Amino acid sequence: MSTERSITKTVPSPPLRGRGQREGDEGRGAPKPWIIETKEITLYTSQSGFARHVQRFLVAGLIFSWPIVGSNGAVQERAPDLPVDTLPASWNWLEPPLGISKFPNEPLENPSTELKIRLGRRLFFDSILSDDESMSCASCHRPDHGFASPQTVSIGVGGKRGERNVPTILNRALGEHFFWDGRATSLEEQALQPIANPLELASSTEAVLRRLQADPSYQEQFRIAFIESSPGDKQADQAPINAMNLANAIACFERTLIVGNSPADQFRAARYDALTLPQRTGMWIFESRGQCWQCHSGDNFSDDKFHNTGVSFGTKNRDVGRYKVTKQESDRFAMKTPTLRGIAQTSPYMHDGSMATLREVVEFYNRGGSPKDLTLDKQVRPLNLTESEINALTEFLEALSPRDPFAR
Repeated sequence: MSTERSITKTVPSPPLRGRGQREGDEGRGAPKPWIIETKEITLYTSQSGFARHVQRFLVAGLIFSWPIVGSNGAVQERAPDLPVDTLPASWNWLEPPLGISKFPNEPLENPSTELKIRLGRRLFFDSILSDDESMSCASCHRPDHGFASPQTVSIGVGGKRGERNVPTILNRALGEHFFWDGRATSLEEQALQPIANPLELASSTEAVLRRLQADPSYQEQFRIAFIESSPGDKQADQAPINAMNLANAIACFERTLIVGNSPADQFRAARYDALTLPQRTGMWIFESRGQCWQCHSGDNFSDDKFHNTGVSFGTKNRDVGRYKVTKQESDRFAMKTPTLRGIAQTSPYMHDGSMATLREVVEFYNRGGSPKDLTLDKQVRPLNLTESEINALTEFLEALSPRDPFAR
């Protein structure tokens, strides 16, 4: 029996907002039915197709990304575009993909349902969450870029530059710490923080709730997702549009974004033609001389712990990382180990976005990170790989990205 569930249905819709507003939408009366885009696309392309995409992006960036000087004299950049939801109409969120042994347990207080997922998906792409309704979660966590951002650091409302590179949200349900410094311990806790961050969506939870409460279609969708579908729930007597439900809906959608089924997973499942000979050599290096496995371990290729690998050493006002959360000296400059799944699509790399290619990353670790950094993790040391070995390891890392992120 198939376990595939559709998470896309027709629901009432508000007018499209901000940059996503279409011609003819102004001054509409009663909301018309809104249907999530049903066109299927391949987000993860072949190497040559991905290169063409990057080339187009760079050309567009040269034309449209010149800096802007704000009224306070600070240099700003243009805010990211407002992406349209072009994800597949549905995917199997109940079955782990190849390479992922099992899904993590959901919070007892927020079990996933199709209705919550559908609401969270709508919120993820809606600019109603930002102060001037110009950006959405998807503006930084772009589906066409591995749910990360092509920018060096995040660019928020009004073109304000953030402090760190945007990490992917793929497979974040498999983690225990969220954000580079691990300041959140659940997807629910993470979901609301970008809303209030002045360098990101620059709004407030209260302001967003007021906008949602003024929208009849959201009133109906929250009511159906959190009250009608959960008889006897402890929140039944509350107004359905509240901060907890807002966070819960977004978190439920993000939990469906689990990827596996990469060429590396297929090789490990005895489909030996899935990896080329250089990629097989790279896998051997990854698991032996490269020492990559010491941090990039488990189904998600991440220990979900914090390490100082020497990134940004010697720079002015270096990001102290995990130390800002714990105030433990041992955590100074330490950042969370990112997943390697889908990594071919999520450049630039490192918490500061300082490395544009995977080869740069491999060369950095081959040098031993930043050897002069006295607080460097003891696990980071020179690897002494040859040029051909660096190439092989880079090709293996690229093989950790699935051709279709929603395939099972």
